[in-house]
Parts: sequence; structure tokens; C-alpha cells
Amino acid sequence: MARPDHLYVFTYDVSRNQVRSRLADMLLEHMTRVQGSVYEGRMTREKADRLAGRAAGLLGPDDSLRVYCLTEAGRQASFHHGGPPLGEAADFWLL
Repeated sequence: MARPDHLYVFTYDVSRNQVRSRLADMLLEHMTRVQGSVYEGRMTREKADRLAGRAAGLLGPDDSLRVYCLTEAGRQASFHHGGPPLGEAADFWLL
């Protein structure tokens, strides 16, 4: 499997509680929640596209989804205060 090259940030604004809950559950399967409607995860572009497409399918006309891609250079230049750490670049094996 190829190492994911980028850190993606998904953020949404959804008005309906049921849809918001379904969207949150979907994103939590693949990403780390860092704030109420903000999620981070390392993944390939293809996986990010598929996940964004599934998420967008839940949105209503007044809802929004934004997806930001951070390259490795951008991730290294990023920082945080509190909360979970930024997604790491290192590969690992789960045995």
C-alpha cells in the first residue's frame, strides 16, 4: 500500500441534526476529530476524493463541506496548541 502523502482537513456546516450526525460518524471512520466539525486525516488523494464525494451526497442546499490538503512541507510548517497532535508522516505496521 502506498504511503498517504498529504494531510487532509475536512470541515462542514450542516443544519440538520440527523445529517450532521451521519456525516460525523462517516468522517470518524477515517479521520481524527479535532473540533466539533473539523477532522484531520492522512490519506491518498483518491481516498479523500471518495470520502468527500460520499460526504457531499449527504448535504442539503444550505450545507457546506470544505476540504483542505496540506502537503508534507505544509504539515511540517503547521503547529497546534492543545488538542490532538497533527497527523504524523511516519509509516508504521500494525501486527
